[in-house]
Amino acid sequence: MADYNHRETEQKWQQFWDDHHTYKPAEQTTKPKYYVLDMFPYPSGAGLHVGHPLGYIASDIVSRYKRLKGFNVLHPMGFDSFGLPAEQYAIQTGQHPAITTEENRKRYIEQLKNIGFSYDWTREVRTSDPSYYKWTQWIFMELFRSWYNKDTDRAEPIETLLHKFSTNGTTDVNAVCDENAPTFTAAEWNALSTRESYEITLKYRLTYLADAVVNWCPALGTVLANDEVKDGVSERGGYPVEQKLMRQWMMRITAYADRLLTGLDTVDWTESLKEQQRNWIGKSVGASVKFPLATDSKQFIEVFTTRVDTIYGVSFMVLAPEHELAAKLTTPEQREAVEAYVSAAKLRSERDRMSETKVVSGVFTGSYCINPFNNEQVPIFLADYVLAGYGTGAVMAVPSGDQRDWNFATHFNLPIIPILDAQKDIDQQADNTKEGHYINSGIIDGMTYKEATATLIAWLEERGLGKGKINYRMRDAVFSRQRYWGEPVPVYFKDGLPYLIDESDLPLELPAIDKYLPTETGEPPLGRAEAWKYKADGHPGEYDYELSTMPGWAGSSWYWYRYMDPNNDNEFASKSAINYWQNVDLYIGGTEHATGHLLYSRFWNKFMKDRGYVPQEEPFKKLINQGMIQGRSNFVYRVAGTGREGVPAVFLSLNQINGQDVTPLHVDVNIVENDVLDIEAFRKLRPDLAENAEFITEPDGRYIVGVEVEKMSKSKFNVVNPDTIVEKYGADVLRLYEMFLGPLEQAKPWNTNGIDGVYRFIRKFWRLFYKDNADGSTNWIVTDEQPTPAELKILHKTIQKAGNDIEAFSFNTSVSSFMICVNELATLNCHKRAILQDLVLILSPYAPHITEELWAALGNEPGTISKAEFPKFNPAYLVEDAFEYPIQINGKVRTTISFAIDRAPTEIEKEVLADEIVQKWLEGKSPKKVVVVPKRIVNVVI
Repeated sequence: MADYNHRETEQKWQQFWDDHHTYKPAEQTTKPKYYVLDMFPYPSGAGLHVGHPLGYIASDIVSRYKRLKGFNVLHPMGFDSFGLPAEQYAIQTGQHPAITTEENRKRYIEQLKNIGFSYDWTREVRTSDPSYYKWTQWIFMELFRSWYNKDTDRAEPIETLLHKFSTNGTTDVNAVCDENAPTFTAAEWNALSTRESYEITLKYRLTYLADAVVNWCPALGTVLANDEVKDGVSERGGYPVEQKLMRQWMMRITAYADRLLTGLDTVDWTESLKEQQRNWIGKSVGASVKFPLATDSKQFIEVFTTRVDTIYGVSFMVLAPEHELAAKLTTPEQREAVEAYVSAAKLRSERDRMSETKVVSGVFTGSYCINPFNNEQVPIFLADYVLAGYGTGAVMAVPSGDQRDWNFATHFNLPIIPILDAQKDIDQQADNTKEGHYINSGIIDGMTYKEATATLIAWLEERGLGKGKINYRMRDAVFSRQRYWGEPVPVYFKDGLPYLIDESDLPLELPAIDKYLPTETGEPPLGRAEAWKYKADGHPGEYDYELSTMPGWAGSSWYWYRYMDPNNDNEFASKSAINYWQNVDLYIGGTEHATGHLLYSRFWNKFMKDRGYVPQEEPFKKLINQGMIQGRSNFVYRVAGTGREGVPAVFLSLNQINGQDVTPLHVDVNIVENDVLDIEAFRKLRPDLAENAEFITEPDGRYIVGVEVEKMSKSKFNVVNPDTIVEKYGADVLRLYEMFLGPLEQAKPWNTNGIDGVYRFIRKFWRLFYKDNADGSTNWIVTDEQPTPAELKILHKTIQKAGNDIEAFSFNTSVSSFMICVNELATLNCHKRAILQDLVLILSPYAPHITEELWAALGNEPGTISKAEFPKFNPAYLVEDAFEYPIQINGKVRTTISFAIDRAPTEIEKEVLADEIVQKWLEGKSPKKVVVVPKRIVNVVI
């Protein structure tokens, strides 16, 4: 074979893997399983850039390694194919989102196959495929048919709740439910009409309808999740987002709050990611307290506080602008100011409101409530740092103990009441100490923190004005989107109440509509569907479907189970498949999903465990967040005043600027090599900037560009397409180079300048097997000679390093060790099968194409390398019994001589002086001295 041709070789083996389903795991096997999963991508029109494959390459290396270690490996890929981008494109063009999504999907598959990933493509899933979302809808239905029993600490079928109601009423029901769920006896329950009893169950079901404050984006016509909003605008399109109270489907994720917290102690995730989830869940132990309104003692403002001990220091109350009592509490004199403030607050996202701590803003409602402990009037304000969805949407403000309250009180000239004798300098700042004894605090004066808290909670509970309580910052999850391109909710409405469609009618498919915008009367796009009604069995007439669709996280909250049994029409996956594959052993993806996808997935998994559908509590055993590959932007420098108004542009090379006034302009990194610009390519690519421009280059004619590390994006012209790299250097080089850039979890800049070294390494590796002849032909030079101890030492050092690194997910250092190994073997002129066959195996997870080719060339059955065994490390080969001493004569190494490790220095000196080469350099002279440094060097001085 001629010099290594990466294009031909890679295409050949990619086709072979496809044709033979090489990476399809065994259905029946005694092998242990290993499940490797990538967070599946949304197929965007832009395709992949070189940053995207980083995690995929790492997971593929582990997958290939585990196969060699004797595991039955499941390594699938699919697409999170519902989403807003395709819908926005549909709105602009009228093209159905399914068409755009399918085009993008094909492009992604082409790119992924081009990089040589060992995915089992027979298991591909797409969330927008009706055969897939049938089961997403089914899980929704199961959630609707379930309630959470606090006594058993798990979800149960709604029938068990109905049985409790019919036998004992609500007496022994300890459930997660709506705050306003009524109490009743069994007799009262049994006397209810079918409709009345059904309405009560809606207050207990794990998915339910409720009015919720949401991120509403008028321009996109839909609700957005918190992670889809940045700085008060939509992440997609940058449109304004406002807070709005809307009727929404909700999921009772709060029922699982404590299990979501404790489960974090059982998984191998980074501590920083766990902490993000803990903070999001936000468990707080405290008390709820009712503050009666001054004008109506039968109405209350309820607050949750973790510091009930500070209640005598309350000098004002703060409500969220969206609080249900805000309008009622606003007096006529304050109405104009309050309405203006509420309108402004709607335009700020929750994230902005929570993060802003320096700016104090608020408005007085004109009303008061009563502190139940001292009967003093407390003025009621609205402020946007309080959120309607967190806790009760109300905060009792204690400015002496809370800095934000202190800032507010100082700004509005409100009292700051000291409550502990240990508080210091509260005229300067808040002091939240729990030390000392209480003062100005009525029934707890003189007490310590622990005594005071117990006393106050007991007082509240005796009078029915409050109770001890555990609260969570996390809210129930909004499960509605007012858009078209998502899973239809399998619900119809009869007399205003929601009912599930029959299971036999699944999947409920998206209907055809004329355009993908809300209706003229403000309904979601599904309101445009003609004759889209539900005909319920046994019921006359036709019923309206739910017009909202499910959110983006619905289909991604269970997809790893569908990969186990993707073509099953009767269940989301068979029991046998689930029991074999269990949960995911290794999950790789980005940190941006910490409080979205990962939290929702854990919630759904725990629910399905409760209902007996899956055996494991946690879906992902080990999780690795890959770091971002940043762009390495390049700049050209245009002289100020040129390039406009008829004046041709003048561009200065980096070293020619010399203090001149220049404007840096991004230039496409794909026309820059080793920081040198291809000027003619720039002229063609950007004639608007450079067609008639003058380029002041370096004396050698090169134009040197500037460099800066930034996020990879099209606007910065620093996006590198992996197809370009694969075409020029090969997929194996791309894979090795991305791992070589640095530790997997760290961010690092993409720099094509360094890829040449990896490219040369691949060819040097090839030349251990083939020798180029002067006439262009190539000879196979592998021999069956026995390896030397030195060669075995090099090999086994690399076997040990490669195995340990993959087990530790430290891939970058392995690439270095491969380079060292090949260099050392080349120096020894080693072409021995016993060495090279094992080297091919240990390199194969990183560079699968060249190693497949060489594996076959070594006489193995083509395509069987993935069924081979990872070489066993033998520590005996690393034990040194001899050392090659450099022999210096007057400071210069003239030869080397090998001696046993335990050889005495006197014997070494004697043999060195007798050596033929040493004798030649001595020229008959006697040395002045001979210095033997054990296992280092011999120095002869003449």
